[in-house]
Amino acid sequence: MNYVALRMLMGDRAKYLGLIFAIAFSTFLLENQSSIFVGIMNRTGSQIADVADADVWVMDPGTEYFEETKALKDTDLYRVRGVPGIDYAVPLFKTNAVFRTAAGNFSSAVTLGLDDSTLVGVPRKMLLGSWERLREPGAIVIDRAGYDRLYTGEPLRLDRLLEVNDRQVHIVGISDAAAPFASFPIIHTRYSEARLFVGPQRSQLSFVLVRPAAGVTPDEMVRRIEAQTGLRARTSGQFRWDCVWYYMGHTGIPINFGITIAIALIVGLVVAGQTFYLFTVENLKQFGALKAIGVTNRRLIGMILLQALTVGFIGYALGTSIAAVFFEITASEIATRGIVLLWQNVVGVGVLMFSVVIFASLLSIRRVLVLEPAAVFRG
Repeated sequence: MNYVALRMLMGDRAKYLGLIFAIAFSTFLLENQSSIFVGIMNRTGSQIADVADADVWVMDPGTEYFEETKALKDTDLYRVRGVPGIDYAVPLFKTNAVFRTAAGNFSSAVTLGLDDSTLVGVPRKMLLGSWERLREPGAIVIDRAGYDRLYTGEPLRLDRLLEVNDRQVHIVGISDAAAPFASFPIIHTRYSEARLFVGPQRSQLSFVLVRPAAGVTPDEMVRRIEAQTGLRARTSGQFRWDCVWYYMGHTGIPINFGITIAIALIVGLVVAGQTFYLFTVENLKQFGALKAIGVTNRRLIGMILLQALTVGFIGYALGTSIAAVFFEITASEIATRGIVLLWQNVVGVGVLMFSVVIFASLLSIRRVLVLEPAAVFRG
């Protein structure tokens, strides 16, 4: 009977291929858009995740997310250091500065000024050079994507000069920093150097990075800092989620991706479901003939489910393959680096698409179960 079910399915080649295409198209769109959406949201807090030396971020109470900060007073650093249970607390200066090459290329860059003495927050993934050289005067570490943007098509090379705010700096290292939300270069330098990149300002302390002492959890450290200083403290994980929720609530990204995902769902549910339902209805006489020769309802249900799962599996596999090829091609591009096909999305879309075909098959099963075998002999 399984062979008969598959022959019935593939007998109408147009509907058979239409079912596969609808499911493949929906699968590709869902996996593609959901993975890109998650990748973009991950980028909102990528620089937070890159700082592996600190568990707690302290900021002004008005600071909502990483990209937009309200400067702290220098005395706030010492107030934080006075909280019991702290292993260390160091400053971090975050700004945007414009860097120029000798050839005239320029770009605004996310510039992170690290504590001069400890260099807490340095990039751990270095492609060339060493972050220890940041102790040299005018030294910076630039990420690979930023280097390629400023020196398009040129090989990686250290000690190249850049100009920022009428000052010359030199590249002592090239890092593999995580991609930021906007495709700007990521520059690491010392705190004292970064302050010179933007000129004198009254307050230039963006964050205080804190490592709790042994036996003190980050959550407990957050509560202590907020209670004693009145400043806003967040664990690294909490701060990353703050960035995600800020972009979710203040940008059109969720709406844009939501519309595309909704369209994919409609295509999968309506087109594939309706096509499969019509396919079953058009084959009611064949099912009636099978019932007339003694095939049980249980066996007929198995045949319909086999047909549904067959087109579902082929369409899902084809759509996932196209999505995998897409992300393999785009993974090497600067603008889309770090955005990959997530296995969680693959599994979730798989469950969703098979739910769609099962739902469509249930509608078809109902028509078959109430079918009178004598219907095959009418007309």
